[in-house]
Amino acid sequence: MGWIVLAVLVLLVMIVIGMYNSLVRLRAACDSAWADIDVQLKRRYDLIPNLVETVKAYAAHEKGALEAVINARAKAMSAQGPEAKGAAETQLTQSLKSLFALAEAYPQLRAVEAFNQLQGSLNQIEDAVQNARRYYNAVVRDYNAKTQEIPTNLIAGWFNFVGRQFFEVTDTVQREPPKVQF
Repeated sequence: MGWIVLAVLVLLVMIVIGMYNSLVRLRAACDSAWADIDVQLKRRYDLIPNLVETVKAYAAHEKGALEAVINARAKAMSAQGPEAKGAAETQLTQSLKSLFALAEAYPQLRAVEAFNQLQGSLNQIEDAVQNARRYYNAVVRDYNAKTQEIPTNLIAGWFNFVGRQFFEVTDTVQREPPKVQF
C-alpha cells in the first residue's frame, strides 16, 4: 500500500513539474517574441532619421511634418510595454503617412534613388514588424490560455504566472502599415 501512495505522489509531482515547465517555456517564448518586435522596431527607428534627412533636403519648408515624424519616433522609442508601444506606433505610423503624402507633392523627391531605397527598406521593415507582432500575439494567446486552463491555472497561480498583454493598435484605421503610392 505504501508503494502505491508513493507512486501516486511521484506521479503527481511529475505532472506538476510538467505543467510548470510548459508555463516556463511559454513565458520564455513570450519574452523572445517581444524581443523580436523590439529588434524590428529598432531597425525602423534607425531608418527614419535617414528618411527624414532625405525629405528635408527637398521639402525644407515643410518643417511641421518632419518634426511630427521625429517626435513620434522619440515617443515610440521610449514607450514601454505592449499597450504603450501600440499607441506610440500608431502615432508614428500616422506621421510617416503624412511624410509620404508630403513626398508625393514633390516630384523631384520621388525621383531620388536614395528616397526610393529608404522607402523600400521601410516597407520591408513594416512587413517584418507585422510578422513579429503576429507571432508575439500568437505566443501570448497560447500562454494566456495555458495560465487559465484547468489544472494549469492552479500551478500558474501558485508560481505567479500572470497573463500578458497583446500588442495591439487601438485605432482600426491605423492597423495597416503605411502604404506609399507614387
